[in-house]
Amino acid sequence: MKALVRTFNYHLTSVPMKDKESARSPNSTPAGGPNPAGEVDMRLAGPFRIVALIVTVGVTWIALSILLGGPGSRFPRIQQLFTSPESSVTAEPRARKYKCGLPQPCPEEHLAFRMVSGAANVIGPKICLEDKMLMSSVKDNVGRGLNIALVNGVSGELIEARAFDMWAGDVNDLLKFIRPLHEGTLVFVASYDDPATKMNEETRKLFSDLGSKNVKDLAFRDSWVFVGAKGVQNKSPFEQHVKNSKHTNKYEGWPEALEMEGCIPRRTVAS
Repeated sequence: MKALVRTFNYHLTSVPMKDKESARSPNSTPAGGPNPAGEVDMRLAGPFRIVALIVTVGVTWIALSILLGGPGSRFPRIQQLFTSPESSVTAEPRARKYKCGLPQPCPEEHLAFRMVSGAANVIGPKICLEDKMLMSSVKDNVGRGLNIALVNGVSGELIEARAFDMWAGDVNDLLKFIRPLHEGTLVFVASYDDPATKMNEETRKLFSDLGSKNVKDLAFRDSWVFVGAKGVQNKSPFEQHVKNSKHTNKYEGWPEALEMEGCIPRRTVAS
């Protein structure tokens, strides 16, 4: 922005000496005479100005001290002017988070986990176990279809993690991955985009044997999270499933993402 500068022209004119003399008041005192009252006022004006300046500075200092809260206060009163009453209330301490962000700790000899399915075909799934991220977009090991992490049920250590494309991939790759599981192996599964198009009867039976009760109904673009294990006797309590339906979908063409967390008991002896 261009600055606007204003200039003032002062016209200086000389006055002849005789005009100056004639301009004097008839009551003016000649040189060497007594001082007129005007000159006395001018001499007193100087001290009065100094006093006024001192008073002004003093009042300003007092006002600033009150406003800023005094020395060493780091301007608390100025801060109060810009702080709402709600924000001035002491904030409550944040709730403590435990492994994988759980709101409470797991019992001893249990593994804490948290997992989230993919959101539509945009945000990839996450699988966390004992505060370690096993699969995520950040780790760059997730993909469309089924994201599966195999975990040692005794130590809690990751065995292997892979993503299987259930839309355009080969289902035999998935079958080769889950057929030879050892007894007690934990299986974490999170869907992303489409988990079921390439599924066949053998695939569904294998997941059913791992403890799934919803895999038989899994279909195109459903959301699914599941934790099972090789050799379980009952159906797993860790499973969620949402159908793809245009009437209930959260996203256009996809249901909502699923989030599941909990504590899984360790196996005491490896088989």
